[in-house]
Amino acid sequence: MSNEVFEYLAPPTQCQYLPEQTACNQYRVIFQISPDDFHQMLTRGWRRFGPTYFRPACTGCAACVSIRVPVNIFTPSKSQRRALHKCRNIHVEIGTPRVDKERLRLYVRWHAMREAERAWPESPITAPEYQMQFCFPHPCAREFRYFDGQKLVAVGYVDETPEALSSIYFFFDPDYKHFSLGVSSVLCEIAAARERGLKHVYLGYRVLGCPSMEYKAQFRPHELLQGRPVDNEAPVWEVGNIKN
Repeated sequence: MSNEVFEYLAPPTQCQYLPEQTACNQYRVIFQISPDDFHQMLTRGWRRFGPTYFRPACTGCAACVSIRVPVNIFTPSKSQRRALHKCRNIHVEIGTPRVDKERLRLYVRWHAMREAERAWPESPITAPEYQMQFCFPHPCAREFRYFDGQKLVAVGYVDETPEALSSIYFFFDPDYKHFSLGVSSVLCEIAAARERGLKHVYLGYRVLGCPSMEYKAQFRPHELLQGRPVDNEAPVWEVGNIKN
C-alpha cells in the first residue's frame, strides 16, 4: 500500500540534459509505500529521491527513456571488464543509507569536480538536505559503500524491490577518477542483483545527445520502456539495440 500526499506537474523549464529542449516533470510525494507498489512505479518509468517520485512529462520531446538491464543475460563488454579489473582491490559493503562528515566531504569534492569539468552549477548541500535526499527512511533504500582498504572512495544509493535494483545516485573520490568507478558500480549492482535472484537493474533514463546519460546504453543487452504508461496500463519494455 502507498500513502500519496499529493501529485503535481512542474512548470516547463530549460532541460538540464538537452539545453535546447524544454523539460517538464510529473511529481508525486509519498511518505509510505510498499516495495511491491514501488516496483510497479519503477516498471512505469518513475524514479525516486527521498519521498519525492518523478518521471518526465515533456510534450515536445521524448529523449528521456527508462532503461533497465536483464541481469541473467547481461554480458560485460571488453572495456567494462577492464574497468572492473581496475577496481579489483576495491571492496563493497551494502547497508542502510546514512549521513556523516565523511560522506558530505566526498560528495562536495565529487560535485566540485563535475562543476569544473562539465560546468555544473554549484550545489552546496547540508547534512539535513543530504539526509532527506539520500537517507530518507524507505523500505527499499540501500547504500553501496566502496572502500580502498579502510578508505571510503565512493558511495552509491540504490533501491531494492522484490524483483529489481534501481540505481539512484553515485559519487566518488576525484582522486580515483582513473579507476572507472562509475562503470564498475553498475557492474557491481548487476552482480548484486544476480546474487539476490532479482531480474533487472534499472539505470534511470537514457538520453541520447547527453553524454552523461546516454552511456547507459553501453550496458547490453538492455530494455527500453515504451511511452509513459499510466497506473492501470501494462508497461511494455522492448529490447534495445545499437541504434537506440
